[in-house]
Amino acid sequence: MKEKTEVATFANGCFWCTEAVFQRFKGVNKVQSGFTGGMIKNPPYREVVSGRTGHAEALQITFNPDIITFKELLYVFFSTHDPTTLNRQGADVGTQYRSAIFYHSNSQKEMAKAVIKELDADTIFNAPIVTEVTEASEFYVAEEEHQNFYNNHPEYGYCKFVIDPKINKIQKYFSDKLN
Repeated sequence: MKEKTEVATFANGCFWCTEAVFQRFKGVNKVQSGFTGGMIKNPPYREVVSGRTGHAEALQITFNPDIITFKELLYVFFSTHDPTTLNRQGADVGTQYRSAIFYHSNSQKEMAKAVIKELDADTIFNAPIVTEVTEASEFYVAEEEHQNFYNNHPEYGYCKFVIDPKINKIQKYFSDKLN
């Protein structure tokens, strides 16, 4: 019997950071770093980071919803970046670093909106969530050197200072869901 899979597409800052986070979860079969939500086809990284293409650095996550649900992935998404800052994550500034959920079905759209409403109502963050919820469009896989970045370069300074704290956070709050 073929394993059940779904796709989630998230933008939450630099894809190096968040790729490493989602790779560690049971039920996540594949995580690809890439670009979506922009105006040109097959944009190269150097153009996306310039902010001129309209694309967001994003992840496309293939997962088994019988092991990890879309709602659980949303909680991971919201807990590992700041969804209250418009077009910015830490030192990364520009629309290419925006917080966005690119939904693949009406149920994903409704779940994303419901989780945002819940988190805002519970005042989980110090400001309202500005994450955009947009229908998924073409996803362009980033160049090979951007795939599996953290696992390939764990001693890189950026990994130590920006990604390690995110990994530590998911180990603390989602330990039962990790590989």
